[in-house]
Amino acid sequence: MNGSVAYLLTAAGCLVAVAGVVVAVVALQKSKQKQKSAQWAGADPFRDRDSDALRGDPRRLRPGDVVEVRGVSYSVRGSIHLVEGSWSWAEHLLDDAQGVKRWISVEEDPDLELVLWAAVPAEGITPGAPTIDFGGVRYTWEETGQARFTAVGSTGLDPNGTMRYHDYRGPGPARLSFEAYGAAWEAAQGELLHRGEVMIYPQGDPGKVG
Repeated sequence: MNGSVAYLLTAAGCLVAVAGVVVAVVALQKSKQKQKSAQWAGADPFRDRDSDALRGDPRRLRPGDVVEVRGVSYSVRGSIHLVEGSWSWAEHLLDDAQGVKRWISVEEDPDLELVLWAAVPAEGITPGAPTIDFGGVRYTWEETGQARFTAVGSTGLDPNGTMRYHDYRGPGPARLSFEAYGAAWEAAQGELLHRGEVMIYPQGDPGKVG
């Protein structure tokens, strides 16, 4: 073997070795990236030390807690937890210092959705229609169903039972809902909230269910 051939073989061997190292490094980086992505995908944002965690976790609301919505403080007087098949959500009844009664619904589908509701007159309105015009807004039917509920705190309901509902969606954040915990339908107008508009101040007994 002459010197030129030996040189070429040596150089080729070095290139193969370098290529192997590069492939190994790239594979390791991709593996770390996948692990990191998986960790972020499974992370709970309310357990992170960020502004969202500092605002409190709406999913853990219970009677006795205080909720601040757009600068107005409400106390949670009762909570209703609902289950329909594999889907669950909660409605928390709120009172402010002036006695105004509202409620906030908390749902993950899969993203967290918070809606602030207020009761409205339902006379002359039949839920179930494809569209409903109310208060100058046209709402479009979204879903209908029946759920089992568990009530805690001051709700005026039995501890357990079933409820029926019709949900409608308006333009932007506008929502309209009809619920029946008995024979009569009750209507409510709602507005979708941004997460940053809600602050939670837990004050209930952590040992209580709800």
